[in-house]
Amino acid sequence: QVELVESGGGLVQAGGSLRLSCAASGFTLDYAVIGWFRQVPGKEREGVSYISNDGSTSYADFVQGRFTISRDLVKNTVYLQMNSLKPEDTAVYYCGTTRPPADRELMYLLLRHTVYDYWGQGTQVTVSS
Repeated sequence: QVELVESGGGLVQAGGSLRLSCAASGFTLDYAVIGWFRQVPGKEREGVSYISNDGSTSYADFVQGRFTISRDLVKNTVYLQMNSLKPEDTAVYYCGTTRPPADRELMYLLLRHTVYDYWGQGTQVTVSS
């Protein structure tokens, strides 16, 4: 069965870095999209970044130039390298998976949590000022 397990969260000072991991099982990354999302209490889950089955990537405007998504096909794991962290990056970070859209014109939907089918349990990221 499909399973996603996030790790790597923690407490870091503003300006610091963390690397999150999303270990996938039950499917292979070269047939799926992995998205990173974050959520704070009382707010909707928001898209951070995704990496598609062909390795193409996209980022939310608020993380451009600070976060980098990558994957290791051998380990079947996706990473989110987060640099220059800000207090407003504090959230629970989740990875999710879905199938890539048949129409590439619909790729913009991959930063919306509603199109994802499976989720991990989340990992807390706290950035202190």
